[in-house]
Amino acid sequence: MQQQITRSPKGRQTRILLSSVFGPYARDDAYGSRAINPMELYHNQVTRVQGGFSLRMFHRSFGLMMIQANVDAPCTLLDFPSEDRFVEEIRENEYDVIGIGAIIPNVGKVKRMCELIRRHRPGARIVVGGHIASKEDLLEMIDADSIVRGDGIRWFRRYLGEDEDAPVRHPAVLSGFGTRVMGVGLGHRPGGTAAILIPSVGCPVGCNFCSTSALFGGKGNFINFFETGDELFAVMARIEEELKTHSFFVLDENFLLHKKRALRLLELMETHQKSWSLYVFSSARVLESYTLEQLVGLGISWVWMGLEGKNSDYQKLKGVDTRALVDRLHANGIRVLGSSIIGLDSHNPANIEDVIDHAVSHDTVFHQFMLYMPNPGTPLYAAHRREGTLLSEDEFPVADAHGQYRFSYRHKNFRDGEEELILLNAFRRDFELNGPSLARLIDVTLRGWRRHQNHAQRRVRDRFAREIFPLRSAYAGAVWAMRRWYRGNERLEGRMDVLLKAIYAEFGWMTRVIAPLIGRYVHRSLKKEEARLASGWTYEPVCTCEKNAAAVALESCKPSSAKVPVKKVTWVSGSPVPAMAKSA
Repeated sequence: MQQQITRSPKGRQTRILLSSVFGPYARDDAYGSRAINPMELYHNQVTRVQGGFSLRMFHRSFGLMMIQANVDAPCTLLDFPSEDRFVEEIRENEYDVIGIGAIIPNVGKVKRMCELIRRHRPGARIVVGGHIASKEDLLEMIDADSIVRGDGIRWFRRYLGEDEDAPVRHPAVLSGFGTRVMGVGLGHRPGGTAAILIPSVGCPVGCNFCSTSALFGGKGNFINFFETGDELFAVMARIEEELKTHSFFVLDENFLLHKKRALRLLELMETHQKSWSLYVFSSARVLESYTLEQLVGLGISWVWMGLEGKNSDYQKLKGVDTRALVDRLHANGIRVLGSSIIGLDSHNPANIEDVIDHAVSHDTVFHQFMLYMPNPGTPLYAAHRREGTLLSEDEFPVADAHGQYRFSYRHKNFRDGEEELILLNAFRRDFELNGPSLARLIDVTLRGWRRHQNHAQRRVRDRFAREIFPLRSAYAGAVWAMRRWYRGNERLEGRMDVLLKAIYAEFGWMTRVIAPLIGRYVHRSLKKEEARLASGWTYEPVCTCEKNAAAVALESCKPSSAKVPVKKVTWVSGSPVPAMAKSA
């Protein structure tokens, strides 16, 4: 629910704190964190069983960052704090409004944070949003003043008395940090990480299980922040200049669905010779509505595509040969992350192995497996509630409703928690048959280079040259290390050998010399990483504290005796905000 919004009496002088839930995350605790549900998207849901080969990285709370960038009131953002760091922030600083963004499994942490706010900052208004807002009985579980379901930018602007229809200001932010694979940290090379780009929220396709679509209005509804290709191009050009990056992780449920905007963006990229790489989400039918030349011209380098499941009934897959589509995309250097569902109504113990084999046969670069879960707010949830098949929270704690453990309802064909083993079997099958995702990524990147290195447009040639650059050294070394790692595994060692020879053939003697040198280092790092993980090692994101221009100005007026950490100021969206600061 979303309550009637009353205006803040302080208007644009209202002091705001936005915070994610507190850590640590990748461990079982009394507040709902789970070891199998770490704050790492890829390691959590995609490369879950790949051990030292798993892609490890963290992503910022982009929704909170978008809100902060679009209010004029003093606004501080605290991302990934510990409980102690959160208490320190609210005890030592005056705040009129404290907003918490969270997903449903973190309701226990949100409850605890509300209690801490009432104790240490009792006059503050508590606002809670994000996917957790879809939980119907949320206000009965937590002591909050407002639940914001949907567009948080518009809600805060209205609350502050600002123009809620003003153009959205997009922050210039990198999409990830703390990236490592095979035990090697990838560092912060300028231009080496994609920027985040959020053109719209919601999805009009409205799959019955989709929480994001439901959160922003459901089937047929979405919110465009940038209506036209011209608007989007201007935002991307500014972000490119500020962050010195050529790649964008497009956080949009079905970016290519807005075809007029996408093709106008393509036209502008061609006119201005922009050699950009775009990582997008798209449904299969929408992808097939574009020519490969259009996709390549747009710089589509990655696509996260719903495969859902063998014989699934979703309209977005009707009439599409998904395996042939994946092959075509890979042949053109477009790396596919396939997403499959385990536990559709048609799945049962007799056919589930065929379901997994069908998914794995796509040989996508990455493969996400998720349980078919009726999350609050979705049509699937409403259907299970009508049928009386939802489990009570005594039977199934809300903290476990993350899609990587058990069903939150009584599935008609599966019993006694067998879905957990089925899910893990799907991940393992993909890893054992297709090998490390990093090797698949390198293979598809090489294929794209071979296909398009002599493309008619220089900007396209430049993009593929940029993407292929690591294969000449670091990636060649990684493949060398993988070949050694799989010594004795005839199939995977052979696959790595073929790939390594292809790299040598393409890049010559220098790569042949460099690869073993780098490879020995990577192999040692991988062995150490595997040992760390076997001992129970987990990774946690660092805490960041950032202030917008108004908050920086307000802080500068504090008495010098106040305990205020000094923060550097950088420029985002034309306004000074402090750069990322690590906190304990």
